[in-house]
Amino acid sequence: MRRKNDNPDDPYHQELLEAVRDIAKASDNIYGSRRMKKALNALSYLISGNKSRKLMKEAGVQVKYRKKYKVTTDSNHKKPLFENVLDRQFDMNGPDQGYVSDITYLWTHVVIDLYSRKVVGWSIGSRMKAQLVCDALTMAIWQRLPAAGLIVHSDRGSQYASKSYRRLLKAHGFMGSMSCKGNCWDNAVAESFFGSLKSE
Repeated sequence: MRRKNDNPDDPYHQELLEAVRDIAKASDNIYGSRRMKKALNALSYLISGNKSRKLMKEAGVQVKYRKKYKVTTDSNHKKPLFENVLDRQFDMNGPDQGYVSDITYLWTHVVIDLYSRKVVGWSIGSRMKAQLVCDALTMAIWQRLPAAGLIVHSDRGSQYASKSYRRLLKAHGFMGSMSCKGNCWDNAVAESFFGSLKSE
C-alpha cells in the first residue's frame, strides 16, 4: 500500500502527479476523475475521487469529450480469437520479439516493435478490411525479417481474426495475441501511439 501525503513538495506527491499524466496520455485524455481514480488504485495509489480531481487539476490534465466517430474495433463476431499471450509484457530484450498493432478511425493501421517503440509496418485504406492489417504486417516482415516465434498483439477486432491474417501469422511461425475484451490497457503501447498522433 502506498503512503498518503498531501505535501506538494513531497517526492511521493510528485510521483502521483507523474502517474496521473502518464495515465492521461495513455488514455488520450478521455479519463475523468472516476476512471482516473480506478486506474491509480490499480497501481496501488489508494486515493479518493476527490483527491483524483485535485491531482488532475494540479497536473494540468483536461478531459477530452470526444465527438462521435466510426468504431474501429468490431469485436462482436464469432471468429476464433487468440489468447492474450503478450499479457502486458511490453518490455522486450531485443528487437523483433514482440509487435503490437492497432487501427485508428482514419483507417490507418500500424505495427510497432515493442523493443524500439518504432513503427515497422503501416497501411492506409478506405475500408477497415482484413487486407489493411495484412498489408501492414507484410511491410514489417519485408523490412525487419523477424524470426518465427514473434508475438504479434492486437485487439479483438474481426480483421485480426480473419482467415487471411491468421494464415499470414501461421506461414511465418508467429504467435497471435489479443487483448482481453474491453481492456485498452492490454494494448497500451499502440493506444498511446495513436493518442499522441491525434494530439499533434
